[in-house]
Amino acid sequence: MFLRRLRLYGPLALYGIFLLLPFYWMLLTTFKPDAELLNTPNPFLIFHVTLAHVTDLLTQTAFLQWFGNTLFISVASTVVSVFISYITAYAIIRLRFPGAEVVSTVIFLAYIVPPAILFIPLATIIIQLHWFDKLWALVPIYATFLVPFCTWLLIGFLKNIPRELEEAARVDGASNFAIIWRIIFPIATPGLISAAIFSFTLSWNEYLYALVYMSSSTNKTVSVGMITELIRGDRFQWGQLMAGALIGILPAVLVYFFFVEYYVAGVSGSVKE
Repeated sequence: MFLRRLRLYGPLALYGIFLLLPFYWMLLTTFKPDAELLNTPNPFLIFHVTLAHVTDLLTQTAFLQWFGNTLFISVASTVVSVFISYITAYAIIRLRFPGAEVVSTVIFLAYIVPPAILFIPLATIIIQLHWFDKLWALVPIYATFLVPFCTWLLIGFLKNIPRELEEAARVDGASNFAIIWRIIFPIATPGLISAAIFSFTLSWNEYLYALVYMSSSTNKTVSVGMITELIRGDRFQWGQLMAGALIGILPAVLVYFFFVEYYVAGVSGSVKE
């Protein structure tokens, strides 16, 4: 019995330690004085706790501005992308227009295209539209890679919703608009939340587009601001960097913590046949 539990929980414990070790190291570096960061008898312990790194990050840098920018962009791009994806997925599944399956495949293939390939042609469009260094411009830019995957995810989820519900609603005189928002929308909530979690986390962690299209310090996101402002030449502000990383992951952690059940239900529902 003991050996059986050891074989089961031993690998799980090692895997858990492996996953949590980076976060533990971030926590240590955040609250360690600079002297202990460079010279300490045990690097896995804190002998003198300090809040200097967190205080300096919040008061001597534009981190709060970057945090607000990232939150705005992530929420706005998530709302826009999930809305467009929901309407598109419903049209592909229920309207039965010619070539619907081809459109579904093309949409998914569009997600496979690496974002690094697209930022040069997108830069030309952004400059022509005079959107360069405008924070809100990141919302439609992020939608270019969020909408394809979210649409594909919702297509798989909406396929599992019985058509009889819509047919019964039409018999009762419901319009297409009422069916989409009053009948299908509540049932599709797990899939929508799953798509929203994916969109939010991907937007929050996005680096390349925010780096290329935003130049002023006030328009930078957390990922870009920390790399460009807290690394000066060959000098790394490790305490502030780890403090910013620790604070920066909190929104994503909270989103997953409160909506993980919906996320699992949405992903599992999207892959059912």
